[in-house]
Amino acid sequence: MYFEDYDNAGFQERSGDDVYSKPVRAGKRTYFFDVKATKGNDYYLTITESKRRVERDGRYVYDKHKIFLYKEDFDKFADGLQEVVNYIRERLPAAPEQAPDAEGGAPGSFSDVEFEEL
Repeated sequence: MYFEDYDNAGFQERSGDDVYSKPVRAGKRTYFFDVKATKGNDYYLTITESKRRVERDGRYVYDKHKIFLYKEDFDKFADGLQEVVNYIRERLPAAPEQAPDAEGGAPGSFSDVEFEEL
């Protein structure tokens, strides 16, 4: 999959059944929020977690996990996510100091990702 130009906020609009995409980089992971269209022009959301890892031979590979979220489930999903996030924040109000990641980067930093490889 190849992503072309993103605007300053990191958003991109595309044609075809891929309507809109927003990548979110978070440490070693990148999350892709992709709006897609059905043949009937109904929209749904895919959320993909992509994590780069190194194979024994030194090649980089990407582990990907994807969920599909349909518009009739948006509110319940958002409510459930917000409830769980609030639960965690109430019990762990201050994030502990993070160590550098395994590739030596600072917490929350990321290296350039070649989207062609995803």
